[in-house]
Parts: sequence; structure tokens; C-alpha cells
Amino acid sequence: MASKIAVKALDHIVLTVRSVPATVAFYETLLGMKHEVFTSPKHGGVERHALVFGSQKINLHQAGREFEPKAQNVQPGSGDLCFLTDTPVDGVLKTFQEQKIEVGQVPSLTILSKEARDRSIICGGCERLGGGN
Repeated sequence: MASKIAVKALDHIVLTVRSVPATVAFYETLLGMKHEVFTSPKHGGVERHALVFGSQKINLHQAGREFEPKAQNVQPGSGDLCFLTDTPVDGVLKTFQEQKIEVGQVPSLTILSKEARDRSIICGGCERLGGGN
């Protein structure tokens, strides 16, 4: 039997988006994330964008201008993210409704979907039930 690799943390995820500036504005303004711009000589000095919160990072790829490495079948709106927050669900819902962000419901989760921002699903203020998701 092969030995197992012990994963200690998630380094980053990548979202392919229609508009990096609109996506950055959404995550900075509504979710308090920090926008970082960086280049990597290893990747041809391409300007890259990331959203940072805590020790987590979401890298952003502009649709049609993705760079390597990237997933095989990338497209805007294919993300499904769930963030944990100390803000009560009612407060998250109120903030999104005030900003005219489409809000939907699924049993046991509150789904906040980014209207006009790639329509990726964002679960905000997700309530954990009995230790489950």
C-alpha cells in the first residue's frame, strides 16, 4: 500500500470570472476581502490577482485570458463556495438584499448567489447542523 500524503491546509482555489475588477469590488465591498496583485517570474511575469481573507486565498483568472496552470474546462460561474462568518444569517441576508444581490433558499443553507457576477453560488452565513455541512 502506498503511503498517504497528510494535507495540512488549502493553499488557494482559482475562480475564472468575466470581470476581475467587478469580482474584486464585490468581494472587497461585501465580504471584506483584500485584493492582492502579484507577478511570478516563473509564469512569465503575468500580472495575477487574488482575494485574501485570513490565511485563505482565491486566485482570479479573467475568462478568455487564463494562464497556466489552469483547470481543463474553465468557465465563469462554475464556482461553488461556502464561507463561514460570525455575522448572523439575518445580517448577511440583509446586507445582500440591500445591495440587490439575488438570495435563494436550499434546505439547511442560505444561498447567496452573485447576480450579474458570473452567477457563482456563494453560501454566506451557512449554518452547520449537527456538525454536518
